[in-house]
Amino acid sequence: MIEDFARDVQAGLSLAQKELPSKYLYDAVGSALFEAITVLPEYGLTRADAHLLAELAHDLPHRFRAVAELGCGTGHKVKSILQHLDAPRYFPIDLSETALALCATDLASVAQVTPLRHSYLDGIEAVQTYLAPDEPLLVLFIGSTIGNFCPADRVAFLAQLRKQLRAGDALLLGCDLVKPLDTMLEAYDDPAGVTAAFNLNLLGRINRELGANFALRQFEHQARYNLAENRVEMHLRSRINQTVTMAGSDYAFAEGETIWTESSHKFRAECIPALAQQAGFTFARQWIATDWPFSESLWNITA
Repeated sequence: MIEDFARDVQAGLSLAQKELPSKYLYDAVGSALFEAITVLPEYGLTRADAHLLAELAHDLPHRFRAVAELGCGTGHKVKSILQHLDAPRYFPIDLSETALALCATDLASVAQVTPLRHSYLDGIEAVQTYLAPDEPLLVLFIGSTIGNFCPADRVAFLAQLRKQLRAGDALLLGCDLVKPLDTMLEAYDDPAGVTAAFNLNLLGRINRELGANFALRQFEHQARYNLAENRVEMHLRSRINQTVTMAGSDYAFAEGETIWTESSHKFRAECIPALAQQAGFTFARQWIATDWPFSESLWNITA
């Protein structure tokens, strides 16, 4: 794991536009900061997602007992779904041991919980070993994490996921929708600075785990909207000309140069059925929250 982290950081800092995979934002500190972000008044995404899940839970097909969640976090949003299923089994999939432990503790009263410390696709492969041959699986990929994928990678990932599932299985996919520009930017650059701390913690993590010497005060958080790609980008901007050392290699930063740390693509509701078709799923139904435009859609596997 640490070897993968080091390799990805070294590769990303060697690019012309320096970038770091967003999955590394979520160490123990980063995960705690993200939980704080979700309750900020500017960040309506998590609340809209939770309210929508509670509303749609009773509409989900009753054939499901096995539920797998990709990137479970604390698992609090899935509780409303598990409560509507008959003796459910819940398989939270995450790389964070802390998140998995919270799921196991907090959801034990509503489901049989089997935490799986895996990447998304490896986790689904592991879930299959627990299922009977004809037992349908409901996969949850909520919170609009799919928005962190670039368009090509998004389709490729969903197609790979489709290949790991069987006829009768289904995917519930959360997508944050396009909304006014100021609303989107404030969600990723809150006045309290929590998102800035979340973003800067990635450099702190590289220092702690990989022995780098980033001076965190010499970088600043930036949120930008890329209109052509319908995405909010998070960057870390160098305040000065500086050089950072890690594992015997030097990485030069010019004043104003950035490290791109996350993309959060926003979707249009009418385009989501086409995405399902591209990935090999059958689009079944969509629910949309209006106060903070957000979509959950159910995709089936029919063959």
